[in-house]
Amino acid sequence: MIIKNAGVYTEDGRFINKDIYIEGDRFAASGENLSDQTEVDGTGCYAIPGLVDIHFHGCVGHDFCDGTREAIDAMAAYEASVGVTSIVPATMTLGEDTLLAICKAAKAYREEGRQPGRARLCGINMEGPFVAPSKKGAQNADYIRKPDIAMFDRLNEASGHMVKLVAIAPEVEGAMEFIEKKHGETVVSIAHTAADYDTAVCAFEKGASHVTHLYNAMNPYTHRAPGVVGAAADTAKAEAELICDGVHIHPAAVRTTFKIFGDDRIILISDSMMATGLEDGDYSLGGQAVKVVGNLATLQDGTIAGSATNLMDCMRTAVLKMGIPMESAVKCATANPAKSVGIYDRCGSITPGKRASLVLLKKEDLAIRQVILEGQCLENS
Repeated sequence: MIIKNAGVYTEDGRFINKDIYIEGDRFAASGENLSDQTEVDGTGCYAIPGLVDIHFHGCVGHDFCDGTREAIDAMAAYEASVGVTSIVPATMTLGEDTLLAICKAAKAYREEGRQPGRARLCGINMEGPFVAPSKKGAQNADYIRKPDIAMFDRLNEASGHMVKLVAIAPEVEGAMEFIEKKHGETVVSIAHTAADYDTAVCAFEKGASHVTHLYNAMNPYTHRAPGVVGAAADTAKAEAELICDGVHIHPAAVRTTFKIFGDDRIILISDSMMATGLEDGDYSLGGQAVKVVGNLATLQDGTIAGSATNLMDCMRTAVLKMGIPMESAVKCATANPAKSVGIYDRCGSITPGKRASLVLLKKEDLAIRQVILEGQCLENS
């Protein structure tokens, strides 16, 4: 396949006009060895890498915590259709038996192989149960527990060592020991926490390197108590997730965060729940009832319960409604998340040798014109 006339997003974060060559399921350096070439005209389009969502819970009526192949498959099909070609779905705060079943289902799904037209399952984001009750957000308080290394090991073993991130409230008893012992095995993310600045800095020094949905489920940044936000800003290795759905964070705060962190340390996520891709109505998240109206998903007490927006829409919102440069938004939805969970050698950029997943977006409104998933054009895109 050859894609011509598109503005191609490069590894150094620019758009340039050049041809893209695909041989089989991989990007190729040239078209010399291509036979029976299919030519795709990308006139008027950006060509960007397939997006990488490392934090979402569900979509189209399914939740990763359903713990079934059917749920993962339906989610993977929907994500691919909207240009999200690599996924790391998230668990919730649940009992160990339930989490074990989820981990086993993910392992089985990966081992059995994907059906055509599905995003690639690249790992698990373990959000909970090692969180702070005071900042539980939409997590279920009945299942919150102190950080438990042995429990984590059991879950990771059951998943086939697919856990790419684990959420930790660093102020909780046992958290610092957990961070010290496990940061070399998985990305440790500060999350659902009431930690102050000094505690968060200590967590980063011991090996934490990530912040789950910055600003949400943590103390706010203030000039006398900068908290996790300030500690992350001061820590060069710390990367921060942002939900740019227009609900979780004000556009001005998004712009300010880009100025503080720069686009090398921000990761766009969707944090989407099962209502994503469906109509308004009543749904659930982590066993709790959720009402969805437009982009807003809330528990019965009004707590925001994830988003109802996919990552492509979040990226589009960041550019069109929040004033984030296209080049920065693409980096934060492709290369940065891929690097964070250690899969950048396989995806996250349009580079020869990597999986040939990309999206053609119309320049005028960033609408999807074509999704190409590992060398195959998706018919429903």
